[in-house]
Amino acid sequence: MGEATFTFRVDEALKNEFAVAAKARDRTGAQLLRDFMRDFVRQQQEAAEHDAWFRRQVQAGLHSANAGDLVPAEEVEAEAAAWRSETRRMMGGPAS
Repeated sequence: MGEATFTFRVDEALKNEFAVAAKARDRTGAQLLRDFMRDFVRQQQEAAEHDAWFRRQVQAGLHSANAGDLVPAEEVEAEAAAWRSETRRMMGGPAS
């Protein structure tokens, strides 16, 4: 992989403080900036992958609903009430 130079302007005081902080961690500013750039790119890729997954899930749910594959509200409420009751029981609270 080829290398390229990345040049940008930054306040002199910030540059100096960054260099001191980097040195305290036995790193150069360039090493830290490369790490930050890698992390940022990775985070953006993960966010894009999650967004694509989420959109697929929503689309699958819409297709399912349009096909009539639905769970009645009463069934959902009953399952939620049972879950809440069991959680309260496990926590030692009133089952209500």
